[in-house]
Amino acid sequence: MKTRKRSNAPILWGLFGAGGMMAALFGPVMAFITGIAVPLGILLPADTMSYPNMLAFAQNFIGKGFIFVAVSLFIWHAGHRIHHLLPEVGIHPGIVSKLLTYGLAFVITVVVGVSLLSIGF
Repeated sequence: MKTRKRSNAPILWGLFGAGGMMAALFGPVMAFITGIAVPLGILLPADTMSYPNMLAFAQNFIGKGFIFVAVSLFIWHAGHRIHHLLPEVGIHPGIVSKLLTYGLAFVITVVVGVSLLSIGF
């Protein structure tokens, strides 16, 4: 009986899918709130995104979770898309491209996690 080779593809496709879902559902809303609504004072007060308010949000357990999930899943989605886009621009996707795209996504995820933990609760 032939044994199957182990693969990390399901994990990477899962992160890609979750990031795509986050980008599709929450990306436009986050762009509208941070880019249009708050700067122009539409629907929300102008000081909604002031430094003290954003620091309080980032120090809250739920805020930390939302920031971590949003940034990390967006970056994993982007890394997977870039990795699978490389053949279209003439670059053969090999181990180096995997290390660069997925490695960068992993490093950014760790940096975001450490940064959020360093600002306290």
